[in-house]
Amino acid sequence: MGSVLVHDATVLTVDSDDTVFSDGWVAFADGRITGAGPRETLPDRADFDEVVSLAGHLVMPGLVNAHTHSAMILFRGCSEGQSLLTMEGWYNAIREPELSLDASDIGPAVALSCAEMVLSGTTTFCDQYFFADEIADAAAASGMRAVIAYGIVQLGDTARGREELDKAAAFIERQRSGGGRVIPWFGPHAPYVDNSEDLLRAEAALAVRYGCGMHLHMAAGPEDNAETMAHYGLTATEALARDGFFAGRVHAAHCLDLSEADIAIFAAAPAASVAHCASAGLRSGREGICPVVDLRRAGVTVALGTDNVAANNSYDMVSEMRVAGLVASHREGRAQPISSRELIRMATIEGARALGLENEIGSIEPGKAADIIAIDISGPGYSETPDVETLLVYSGSGRDVRHVWVSGEALARDGKLTRTDHSAIRNNYSKTYQNFWARVAARRKAA
Repeated sequence: MGSVLVHDATVLTVDSDDTVFSDGWVAFADGRITGAGPRETLPDRADFDEVVSLAGHLVMPGLVNAHTHSAMILFRGCSEGQSLLTMEGWYNAIREPELSLDASDIGPAVALSCAEMVLSGTTTFCDQYFFADEIADAAAASGMRAVIAYGIVQLGDTARGREELDKAAAFIERQRSGGGRVIPWFGPHAPYVDNSEDLLRAEAALAVRYGCGMHLHMAAGPEDNAETMAHYGLTATEALARDGFFAGRVHAAHCLDLSEADIAIFAAAPAASVAHCASAGLRSGREGICPVVDLRRAGVTVALGTDNVAANNSYDMVSEMRVAGLVASHREGRAQPISSRELIRMATIEGARALGLENEIGSIEPGKAADIIAIDISGPGYSETPDVETLLVYSGSGRDVRHVWVSGEALARDGKLTRTDHSAIRNNYSKTYQNFWARVAARRKAA
């Protein structure tokens, strides 16, 4: 893969000291970071296969989208007037047309999602959906790093639940044997809402057996706690803890309605984290806002995610940082309870930690994988500042990302994909989109 030196840039390392080099460099070779520092320590350029001058750019770790459903780009623009964080809204806007999905739809949809993520600076994403093998194949083809959770929706069908659990286990084994940048997990869609208690116990036991994580939606809508409160007088989080669900790695999306007791359960768990999807939460119309400040104060890892682009309509993680900061100010009733520096950590190293990858990615440090992005901060909307983190979060845009490396491989150069032309991905997707929605229309007509 060769050696690369990027220099003349502002470098955000996101290391434990949040070191910033205002005129710095980063070096990597064979997919691993070999060094970073200020201009006065710049290595000899002759020692590198490639030297890239990035004057006017911000270089930082690749962004981690800690919760999305990449195939659901097919539903972009379909949730107007619907709250996807309620059972009714989700079923009407998403679940009913999903019944027309075919495995052949997934690859083109995920390919376009991956292209959008790469071109806006995301190098790792956490996905949970059906057709996990097809998602994994498309993610691998994109070159991105991905945690793919096999989505399980039971909806009261016991036989279906057992069958899906067996398929999920087979998916874990297949993906692990393949190696690469795709990491397989289990993905119970939502506890008690569409996964029964017995199935949840079985999922938790299998996750511990395989030593893999579970990614699910939690405390996202009023339905989440209804059954457990009625039956046991417990929240869903408390009921899951009672059943041993938090024994392994648990990564929960949304978490709008956590009680103090729920937060304490997350804090006491060995590897529990939250994916805060601020834009999707606001757009849903829910009154609840994820208690990020309380979670972080309790020591819980909180990462950022876009959710699907029916709920959000964008994969821009720079924008997601900004919205997360604004909504935290609104919830807490005070200015910037989460600093720009903390928001950047939530989109990088905390996202990595949530996925169990903090020793591999999330910061620019020697020995870690060279998952690095460069953002042009010389154009309109940017200017001199004493605080480059705040400049990025509140003035920046993922559309200004120009270069992206994953494991040292350039996936984007000068704002263009390197593996596949974006227009070809888009054209292939457009055909898939038309075919899918034609099938939905035909199914509805037949019904």
